[in-house]
Amino acid sequence: MHCRVGRWGLQGVFQWLVLLGFVLVLAIPARGQSRVIATTGSSSVTNPPNTSKQIQKAPAKTAAKAKPVASTQRKSRSSMDPTAGDDPSRDDPLVRTAAIEALGKRNGSMVAVASDSGRILTIVNQKVALGPGHQPCSVFKPAVALAALGEGVIENDRNRLRLGQKWYLDLVQSMAISNNVYFEKLGQLLGLEKLREYARWFGFGELAGWGISGEPRGAFPIKPPPASRGGVGKIASFGEGISLTPLQLASFLSAVANGGTLYYLQYPENSNGSFEPKVKRQLDIAPWLTPVRQGLEKAVLTGTGRQARQPDMTILGKTGTCTQNGVRLGWFGAYSQMEGGLTVAVLLQGAGTSGPQAAQVAGRFYRALSDQDYFVKSLRNNRSGPLPAMIAPVP
Repeated sequence: MHCRVGRWGLQGVFQWLVLLGFVLVLAIPARGQSRVIATTGSSSVTNPPNTSKQIQKAPAKTAAKAKPVASTQRKSRSSMDPTAGDDPSRDDPLVRTAAIEALGKRNGSMVAVASDSGRILTIVNQKVALGPGHQPCSVFKPAVALAALGEGVIENDRNRLRLGQKWYLDLVQSMAISNNVYFEKLGQLLGLEKLREYARWFGFGELAGWGISGEPRGAFPIKPPPASRGGVGKIASFGEGISLTPLQLASFLSAVANGGTLYYLQYPENSNGSFEPKVKRQLDIAPWLTPVRQGLEKAVLTGTGRQARQPDMTILGKTGTCTQNGVRLGWFGAYSQMEGGLTVAVLLQGAGTSGPQAAQVAGRFYRALSDQDYFVKSLRNNRSGPLPAMIAPVP
């Protein structure tokens, strides 16, 4: 019996086995080298066996070096103390504590005053509140609305404007959502001179306080930005070119709250707490307040200031967010609508800052005072009687 070997016979099998063994011998060191090559990132370097262990330790060393940087950044943020350098001797201790806790470690300032007398209850971060003024952003919009109503550009029950082909908004909704186009149009209809006239009447560009050392006057532009940058509409919608202080904002909103009395903001004159309000002037704004107040209330209920909303009190307010000279600003001006209520002006500065964040600070402030029955106690001690005589502004 014969067995045919053929091309796939014993000889072929033997040759394939020899070839397979040769391939296996070469493959083992090649895999080891490939690991080193992949780790080193170079195809032309063969490293010693312990190199891979050294490279594995490298990320740990890098991470260890990065920790002090992150720790320093956290320390820098947590070390922000808005009360540094303040003189709290004339502040109401309860109100000041609530303001400090509401601000936390933010780079910001808060002014709180009694709406019905102009009494300063606290100024936290006095170097900011009494420092150079800032662009008011959208917190200037209530003043624009009152000017437009006063000039008959819009009316209490007829303030719906056409902003586009099929786009209409009224004053209340525009205030609530801080619509820039609506207020740009009001500014264009009013013109710069009327805006300047009303702004000065409302206390912008003049001292808001009485006996407040170092208080700046702020400023109002004498000419509008170029038309390519929005013209007078940019002043009306963003407050561009205006320099406003937190005291001026608090003074103006106090007048909105109390029906039109613009008080000088002041501390009690002596240590026993006796206080005599000083009236700067009476603003004839009562006929126009309804839609403005409705817009401010809606802003807190459903609009840009809703982070200040509280379940057991009515707060009316306006947010403002913009950038001035590369610094982000977040404003919120508000007042509580009750007898014995108070007005606040919050200004935050720094990256990521916004008006809604400032509204959140104000909301925490009102919440803390309400939880301590501050407003009830304030109402019991509320001053009654006729208004004092007006005092001419300091020239």
